[in-house]
Amino acid sequence: MKQYKLTAPSVLETVVKLPASKSISNRALIICALAHRGSAGFDAMTLPENLSDCDDTEVIVRALRTMPHEINIKAAGTAMRFMTAYLAATVGDAHLLTGTERMKHRPIKILVDALRLLGADISYAGEEGFPPLLIKGKQLDGGAIEIAGNVSSQFISALLMIGPVLSKGLELRLTGEIISRPYIDLTLWTMREFGADAEWTAADTITVKPQPYQPKPYYIENDWSAASYWYEMVALSEQPGIQVKLEGLMDGSKQGDSSVRYIFSLLGVKTLFQTKKPGTPTTVTIKKNGHCVSRLEYDFVNSPDLAQTFVVTCAMMNIPFHFTGLRTLKIKETDRIEALKTEMRKLGFVLHDVNDCELLWDGERCEAQELPAIDTYEDHRMALAFSPVVLKQPIAINNPHVVTKSYPHYWDDLQKAGFQIAEHDF
Repeated sequence: MKQYKLTAPSVLETVVKLPASKSISNRALIICALAHRGSAGFDAMTLPENLSDCDDTEVIVRALRTMPHEINIKAAGTAMRFMTAYLAATVGDAHLLTGTERMKHRPIKILVDALRLLGADISYAGEEGFPPLLIKGKQLDGGAIEIAGNVSSQFISALLMIGPVLSKGLELRLTGEIISRPYIDLTLWTMREFGADAEWTAADTITVKPQPYQPKPYYIENDWSAASYWYEMVALSEQPGIQVKLEGLMDGSKQGDSSVRYIFSLLGVKTLFQTKKPGTPTTVTIKKNGHCVSRLEYDFVNSPDLAQTFVVTCAMMNIPFHFTGLRTLKIKETDRIEALKTEMRKLGFVLHDVNDCELLWDGERCEAQELPAIDTYEDHRMALAFSPVVLKQPIAINNPHVVTKSYPHYWDDLQKAGFQIAEHDF
């Protein structure tokens, strides 16, 4: 097992080429594959430009390229959900879709049930309701179905993306509360980029017509989720006049996590775009403006992947918080609510949760460890969110390699910015 002990630079001023958006890359890959149905397959595909090189995207590329009987998507939850729908709607041999031990305990029954209603041939190869799955692809009829709106948006996105290739298209009604709506909208936007006719036709209903995708060259913007950790560093830095430049982001981005710039404005971080021309990647400069709220209350129902970043940032800035909309954190790469409570205690902060969907800190402290070593639970966002703490105090990160899931060159970018990393075994 590896551990990184981090040392902060005396001055933080750097230019960062962020990784490509994992969310857009994974959607564009599935859509490109569906657009090439009946052609020469993967080799005939024009892959999107600036495709993410993260683990989650690479497992999809590998699966589409080789299409083996057993497809192991490892810890990639997005790949599991998207490939389940893709394989079910693609005529071909049967495939066993599997992953890590943690993946085999992440529920997928809601998606499987919905696909079965559309005519899919899917059976469980292990425990009922969980991967691995045995999928025999075929032409699906489609039609009208319902699914709960408060489940993972990846279930909904997986269904939507196969809508154009269903004989009758898809009418998807979302029942109850609808969470992570920006991720659903990102899916619809990406689908339309490839010629799909897909839109909200009511407040709770999305209609996708049986109109095939059209192959086209496509450029993927860089990742706002990855940008959030550099925002965190600027917020935690006590240096006056600090600024970091982030390359390849777009103003008006469809990525849900682009909301990070608005939330961090409440914590004293200002965002400046080099150009605001729509659809044009540009350089973003982030700097401190010194104006912070005394308490932060925020509903993360539309951007749950930002929660860890803001939990750590607010606590380290001594800003009490109450965060809601965290229901999906229990079924991520780890139980992120429990992981945050455990690791924040190492830093001397006592967090409380409410109904498995809220986290709050009212200023309660406990004895902190002298050199906290943060466990990452096979969760990339634990390593990414906690590492900026080194700007406030010494810290170590256990199993730091987990960042390859979404931000493979993160540690290289830190070193280029002047951070020192000492590797140890533990």
